[in-house]
Amino acid sequence: MRRGAPLLALLLIVAFSGCQSASHSGKSATPVQPKRDPTKPVHRSVDLATVAAGALAAPLQDAAAAPLGRDRFVLLGGLNAADTSTDGVRVVSGLVDVGRGRLPGVLHDAAAVRLGGATYLFGGGNGTAQLADILRVDPATNAVTRVGTLPVGNSDLAAAAVGDTAYVVGGYTGTRWLDTILAWRPGTQPRVVAHLPTPLRYAAVTADADELVIAGGSTPAGTASRSVYAFDPRTGKLTRVGSLPHPTTHAAAAALGEVAYVIGGRSATVNTPSTLIVAVDPDRRKIVAAGRLRSPRSDLAAVGLDGRIAVAGGRGPAGTVDSLEQLVPRTSTSSSTPRPSRIARKAIQNVYAHDAAGMLSPVARRARPLIYVPNSLSNTVDEIDPRTYKVVRQFSVGGLPQHVTPSWDLRTLYVLNDIGNSITPINPRTGAPGQPIPVDDPYNMYFTPNGKYAIVVAERLARLDFRYAHTFALHKSVPTPCRGVDHMDFSADGRYAVASCEFSGALVKIDIARQRIARVMYLRVGSSPQDVKLSPDGRVFYVADMVRGGLWEIDGRRWTILGFLPTGRGTHGLYASRDDRYLYATNRAEGSISVVSFRTRRVVKKWFIPGGGSPDMGNVSANGRVLWLSGRWNGVVYAIDTRDGKLLAKIPVGQSPHGLCVWPQPGRYSLGHTGILR
Repeated sequence: MRRGAPLLALLLIVAFSGCQSASHSGKSATPVQPKRDPTKPVHRSVDLATVAAGALAAPLQDAAAAPLGRDRFVLLGGLNAADTSTDGVRVVSGLVDVGRGRLPGVLHDAAAVRLGGATYLFGGGNGTAQLADILRVDPATNAVTRVGTLPVGNSDLAAAAVGDTAYVVGGYTGTRWLDTILAWRPGTQPRVVAHLPTPLRYAAVTADADELVIAGGSTPAGTASRSVYAFDPRTGKLTRVGSLPHPTTHAAAAALGEVAYVIGGRSATVNTPSTLIVAVDPDRRKIVAAGRLRSPRSDLAAVGLDGRIAVAGGRGPAGTVDSLEQLVPRTSTSSSTPRPSRIARKAIQNVYAHDAAGMLSPVARRARPLIYVPNSLSNTVDEIDPRTYKVVRQFSVGGLPQHVTPSWDLRTLYVLNDIGNSITPINPRTGAPGQPIPVDDPYNMYFTPNGKYAIVVAERLARLDFRYAHTFALHKSVPTPCRGVDHMDFSADGRYAVASCEFSGALVKIDIARQRIARVMYLRVGSSPQDVKLSPDGRVFYVADMVRGGLWEIDGRRWTILGFLPTGRGTHGLYASRDDRYLYATNRAEGSISVVSFRTRRVVKKWFIPGGGSPDMGNVSANGRVLWLSGRWNGVVYAIDTRDGKLLAKIPVGQSPHGLCVWPQPGRYSLGHTGILR
């Protein structure tokens, strides 16, 4: 694409090379769902400790609970200290709960999940009858709307969400115990997807990224169960994982990473509450004791939040309690914060766990909110105020600026001037540019997870230059065995990266510690791989293919192709949503954005830009509400509402805007490009 030809020809090639799209010839490979690898390390800090304790405004048991974000959750209904059903909607933030509304009627022993930002409540009892309503609680107004009906009135049930689907487990109709697992999504009718070996009430149910864990519960025989099951929604298979240490019912459950916790509960005998916390690792079929509550409790609520579990209310030896606690893995209670270089070598259950809406580091919080747009054919950078959608500054840079990249420590932004052989630093606190730094062929740039080296992607020189991150002095040049190396992403443990070679239709696997090319993979003839993005669970690298119009799904560890997902003509840029549920894929040649579910690996929505366009590269706003993209062939920037795909603004900028950077962004440190943060 950039080969040292005369400048005019070079710029024409830049404008059009790699930008043509071809229709997909032949059938794409059928995507294959990756199987869990039982040898792969997952969340292993299973022992929990109480790090904070408080009290609810009033004692409460048998309330339904669901998360509202990374640090809040809601309690719905439940029994008060007089064992009377209540109708409260209470929001808990930290160690404080506040009333936020009322349900249409009193209820207890219902179940709740969060789907698409809203809370959904299933069934329950009111002291005289079992209820069949499915209620939606609006996250903004707390208004309650009836949106569906269970097949039968049902209390003592449990529920959890996997992706965009709620799964309702067991329960009691008033005359009959239930053995069903129901699947429900908004706008659909509940349907039975599996049957339990034994009907259950009061089971402890939670979900990790892709399966349900069902533990204990009361049986029709009057006993408490010890059985633990895993249900895989993809296959519909229910598998027995093992046994709890003791027969347990009326417990709560929540997940951290891929470990489920069964918390408290009691035996089949009334007034036998327990303090025990049990960790269930369904992948390894491992069930172990994982700590204790401060006081024995059954009928409590538990919600997995950001790296911790909130536990609220319940029934103790003396009756209903107002306890409110936060539990964290014991290794997380250290007062010192590990350096990201150490964090990167750990098993990470969600590589975007620190990239959620609003999770700005102290350094990033000091930055002036701006959208930085490198205009490749104007040799300028435009700065856009995201509140007014206006260009507030333009300045000149070196030849052919391609991307704006945040530094590893988040203190500097760099404009990568490709044929200008320089990078221009920007102070993110003011948006002002500094003096250019000489660097050979900086088409793109990344940073090693420990922050020691910048990896300058010298595309036209066919090499990766490892440079010291602060001085940019050359440490080592690594030649690439393919043409057009340009984009990459890192494995969850940071040990390797996967990079695309646009003109060779290939991928390379880079050994970060040894700074060498470890493997090469050639895709189908005619492929043109572009941006690379890792799935939240670290199992799949998605690689955009601009010619074939879709995403290659790559197992980076085994170095195999899992499948191919068609998305649209000219697929180019890839960006994760702030809630880690979706991948936004820009289809540059058809003016659209495909919304891909990380859970199902399917396109769930497609947004078209009114009047057409050429969405290229960018990122998601810090609050997750706006997807900012450059319009490569149209000289504009698009602001797109992530809730419905509505075009909020189309802002004129310079010629051929490319790798724009949204700043600030959530995360602890930057791995480069237009903002790959961990």
